Parts: sequence; structure tokens; C-alpha cells
Amino acid sequence: MRRPNGNRGDAVIDIGKPVSIMGGLEFSNLTYTVVTKKEVNGTLANQEVDLLNRITGYAPKGCITAVMGPSGAGKSTLLDGLAGRIASGSLKGRVSMDGVDISASYIKRTSAYIMQDDRLFPMLTVYETLMFAADFRLGPISTSDKKQRVEMLIEQLGLSTTRNTYIGDEGTRGVSGGERRRVSIGVDIIHGPSLLFLDEPTSGLDSTSAHSVIEKVHDIARSGSIVILTIHQPSYRIQLLLDHLIILARGQLMYQGPPKDVGLHLSRMGRKVSNGESPIEFLIDVIQEYDQSEVGVEPLADFALTGLKPPPLADEEASLTTVAPSPALAWQGRRDRTGERGGRRLHLEADAQDKEFDHSLRSPWNNSRSWSASHSGVAHMLRLTPSRQRSNQKTEISLSSSPGYYTSSNDILAGGTPTPHSSDYTVNENDYLTPNNLAPAVAAHHRYHLGPKFANSFFSEIWVLMRRNFTNIYRTPELFLSRLVVLTVMGFMMATMFKNPKHNLQGITNRLSFFIFTVCLFFFSSNDAVPAFIQERFIFVRETSHNAYRASSYTLAGLITYLPFLALQAGVYAGIVWKALRLRGSFPYFFVVLYASLLSTNSFVVFVSSVVPNYILGYAAVIAFTALFFLFCGYFLNSHDIPLYWKWMNKISTMTYPYEGLLMNQFQTPESFGKNQIGEDVTGTGILTQLHIDHENESEKWRKVLIMLGWAVLYRVLFYLILRFASKNQRT
Repeated sequence: MRRPNGNRGDAVIDIGKPVSIMGGLEFSNLTYTVVTKKEVNGTLANQEVDLLNRITGYAPKGCITAVMGPSGAGKSTLLDGLAGRIASGSLKGRVSMDGVDISASYIKRTSAYIMQDDRLFPMLTVYETLMFAADFRLGPISTSDKKQRVEMLIEQLGLSTTRNTYIGDEGTRGVSGGERRRVSIGVDIIHGPSLLFLDEPTSGLDSTSAHSVIEKVHDIARSGSIVILTIHQPSYRIQLLLDHLIILARGQLMYQGPPKDVGLHLSRMGRKVSNGESPIEFLIDVIQEYDQSEVGVEPLADFALTGLKPPPLADEEASLTTVAPSPALAWQGRRDRTGERGGRRLHLEADAQDKEFDHSLRSPWNNSRSWSASHSGVAHMLRLTPSRQRSNQKTEISLSSSPGYYTSSNDILAGGTPTPHSSDYTVNENDYLTPNNLAPAVAAHHRYHLGPKFANSFFSEIWVLMRRNFTNIYRTPELFLSRLVVLTVMGFMMATMFKNPKHNLQGITNRLSFFIFTVCLFFFSSNDAVPAFIQERFIFVRETSHNAYRASSYTLAGLITYLPFLALQAGVYAGIVWKALRLRGSFPYFFVVLYASLLSTNSFVVFVSSVVPNYILGYAAVIAFTALFFLFCGYFLNSHDIPLYWKWMNKISTMTYPYEGLLMNQFQTPESFGKNQIGEDVTGTGILTQLHIDHENESEKWRKVLIMLGWAVLYRVLFYLILRFASKNQRT
């Protein structure tokens, strides 16, 4: 069978014969340093800490690469670094895929990152969730093709029985934890990513559910993807599904290679694994022993790199040593419990002594691998043949001062250490389970021409987002009905409390009180947007982190979705109080002011919710600003009497303009509204004059509306800017 092999020329692939596949993610000298505070002699001083320290390795295509290690080892940090989730310039090192330069932008477009927490809309079914993901990620293909892809993915993920079940949450019964995790995976692989990152995919799951999730991830890897995941204490059944291990400790590489070679690694270290004990767990225990000792984990990192045996710990039994301690290693230094490395010196003896050790044994990537499988495609065996090369060069460790993020290098390892290339793996084509089901075959020379950043056009994204918003509102009507019920009930209360005002100063005061209370009521009715968006923000970050849609289309779709609902709320309240209170002026203007007030306050609350980290601070911020806006809106002190240094607060208060607009609509008339204390008529224009509100120009009323709409636009623009530039799930 012939298949084009991109710009490398045509290759003849015979099904059933192992062939070399140029595929895999390679990385070298990845270093990520942060500055922390440490107390020294009673004062706090800055201290640099390496979360990643010169990590070099690879992740082969078609395999599951598991990043493991004790707590604080740097597993998630390494995953974030490879996934482009560390800010440019903060991560030093080099990354390439299939031997070609890659950038963070390319990683973003061709990969998927499944977070530890499942962030999904609870009131969408499994099928709807995956269909919306298909709409976002598959671009302008036919709906029938999208449905076919979704149905196939549901079957491959084992979700057929829960196809029409809600995702659910704490208050709504839905799918199980393992099924929810598989839905999260399906959402991110619907477009067939070439790279799949998973952060603790088994966290919070029982052993059966965890094994089921890793089984599906195993099938995804066999379809031709590069799968890298972090995992903590996998069960024996899960260990059988892992192809490649990267074990870290204190941000340093402790081991890299196939799981079955961990026992050999331990034996060469001088540790013997007891029968029935997991070599992987035993290695992590050994790492923790060194970490908690004065020696630290640096000797283990050197052993993984150079093959020089680490010094025994003080309480280590001599009988456990199977290889005599090497005189080539002289260890000096101490390491405190905070992870700070003390004085460290590695002495290598002369070349004559160096020749007596086989350095290639610690280079598992220098092995060849072949896959063999039964007709059922279930049993996959790994055959490794270690190469026996002797190095007579001195091992030298040097850190490349790579100035940027993601640059390519053909010399992944420093000195005379063999370069780890995932292309050394040979894969049996029969082992790929339906290779084109999830990811259509794409020629290599096309993969690295990125093409459009987003799968859909701007207006297509708005349409899909609006459909999803309306579906969520329909499924959770309490979000909309709660506001409508509050405004309806309060409208009836206002209609009964302030009816038949007296023609005196008290009657005028009552009218003013009604208008300011209406403005405050409309402001407070938008407060429930704080928790609603904060819950949705995590979904937004996950979806936009890999260019599912634009932040601008999300902002505009949210605004358009709520326009009719806000209009209905304003219309119901206006209809109840207008006739009952015999308000004067123009009813259309009265409605427009209420509607514009809802728009501006809703936009303000949404903007605040995008800035605060949680809904508690969100409510606190909204309440604080409500009090300030209320204080300076002109009710307690008119704008003329506010001190000069506080007048700016009157201008930025979102309550000032609806309050003055409602007063102008009511009192912009020479009619009498009562008599003052000396019996003189108090006209509407006289009230506005006393309040220093311009009433002579009719257009001034509509200027108030335009200002409210301007505030609404400004807050939405600020909301967009926060989403676009500040809401990124990225380390600095």
C-alpha cells in the first residue's frame, strides 16, 4: 500500500511489516525558573528556584508518554511547558516535532489540553456538548459530516449509553465521573489533534473508571497522536497501558524509557526490586528517600544522564548493592528540605576510567522499538534491543542559553550523549486503530503551514455561541425568570406604594424617591451575572486556549443573546408602573431609559466579574460600586452641590444618567406639581431648575440615553480586553 509521506517523498508501506515512522515530540534543556521569597537572617530575600532543570527527552508518536514523580516533582510544569502554557521567554529550551521547528502558536492550533477539572455546561447532553465542539473545531463542513464524526467519537469513547444524558453537576444528576472525563477528552479531540496533553486524567476517579479513561486514551494514541499525560500512582492495569515514562523529581529527570526497563535501571543503581513489588513505585520511593536525605536527588539525576552510580544512603544495606560503588564519583554538598541546592560538584575521573562504563545504557531513546499485535489489535508488545556503545569522551553538561521559546535543534543533548530521536521507533501499521477516524491524514508539508487561526468565520462563531447560550437559558430558566419575577413583584409594589401622589412638596419627594429606587432596583437586578459568568469563565479559558473561537465573538454573542431578555424585563416593569402611577412624559422614552439602564449596568457587572477571581469578591466589588454610584448620582446632593474634587464621580456613576433622564421625562413641563410652603405653584421645569438639570434643550434627554449606551459599550470593550489579554491559563 502506498501512502504519500509529505515532502519527504513517497514511501511504500506494507501493512503488517514494521516501518520507521518519523514522528514524535523532542525537547532539550527545558528550564523554568521562578523567583520566590526566602527568609535569610530574619529578612526576606529573593531566591531563584528551578521548577524545571535542563529536562531533555521525547514523546513518541502513537504512544502514551506518562510523566510521573513524587509531589512537587514538576510534572504539571513540564506538561504546561510542552503545551505552550508558559509565557514566552519564561521557559528556556528547545522543542521540535518530527524534526521540524515548532512554535507556541503551532502547538496551540494542533494540540488539545485536558485539564484536571472537567469544565462543561451541566445542562447540555453528551451529544450536544460534542456537537457544539464539532461546530467550533471542524470548520465549515456539512452538518451531516459533523454528526457522523460525533457519533463515531461517542462510540469510540464508550458513551453510547449516555448519549442523551445531561452532563450534570452537584445539583443535577448526570453522567458519572469517568464518563464526564471521557466527554472532556472528546471535546478536545473532536478535531483530531496531533498532540494530546492530559493533566491527571484519573484524578478523583475509582480504579475501574480510571482504567476505562486510560484505555480510551490508549486507543487515541494508537490512532497516531502524540499523547503526554501526568499521572499519580497508576494501578498495575494502567501501567500496562503506558508505553513511555518520564520520571521527575525536584524538576530534574530521574528516568526516561519504557516501563519494563525500570527494574533494570534500579538494579544498575544498586537497588533490588522484591518479587510482586512495582518497579515504578519502588523507584519513586527511592527518589523520595534521597530527596529527604542530605544528599538530595542530584546524584539520581546524574545517574540517569551519565550512568554514574549514586552514593548509598547512610541507612542503605550493603547487601542490596549489586554493583560496586564507582570510584569515579565524588559527592560533596548538602541539600536542605526546601529544595535549595547546596554546593554541588561532580568529578569525573580520567578517560581510562570513563571507558569502563557503558554510557549508552542510560539512553533509552537510542533503542529501536517494534510493535507486534494480534489480529484483534489488543496485545501490544514492546521489544527493546539496547545498543552497546562505549564512549571514551568525558561527559559534559552545559545549558543552552536559548533566548526564546520553542526553537529547534538537531543537537538535543550536550556533549557526547546520544541524541534522543523518536524516529528511532518502528511501528507496525496494523497497530493503528482506525487511524483516520479521529484525525484525517495530512501530509507533513501541509501540517506546518498553519493556515487560518480559527476554524470558523467571525459571524459563524457568533451564531454557534448564540445557539449554545439560548440552549443553556432554555434549560436553566431560573437564571432569566428570577430577574423577571423580581422586577414584576417590585413593579406591583411600586404601583401600590406611590400611587395618587399629593400635590405638595411631599408628593414631589415621593416621586423623586420612586425614580431613584427604580434606578437602584435595575442596577441590583444584574448582580446575578457575577456567579454566572465566573462559572462560565473556566469553560471560556479552556475553549479559547486552543483557538476554538475568538474572544470578540464570545463578547458580542453574549450581548446579543441577552438583548431580548433585558428588553422584556424593562417592558414588564414599565408597563406595570406607568399607568398605575399616572406618570407623565413619553412612555417610549421611559421604556428606553430603563432598557439602556439595564444594558449599562449589566455590562458593568459582567466587566467586574471578568476581573475578580471568585464570586465572593465579585459581589463585594459590585456592592461597593453600587454604593458609590448611588451616593454621587445626584439624589442626595445634586450635581451642582457636589464638591469639585468629587464631581468626576458624578460623571462616571452609571446611576446619574437614568435618574436624570427619568426626572426630565416626568418634570419637563410647566404644569404644577403642587404648592410650596408659601402657597406658590411648583412647576416641573422649576423642579429641574432647582436640581440643576438642563431642561431647555429637548435633545438633552436623548443625550442621557446615548451616554448610557456609551457606558455599556465601554464596559463591553473592557470586558473583551480582559478576556483577550488577561484570561489566559498560562504561567508567567
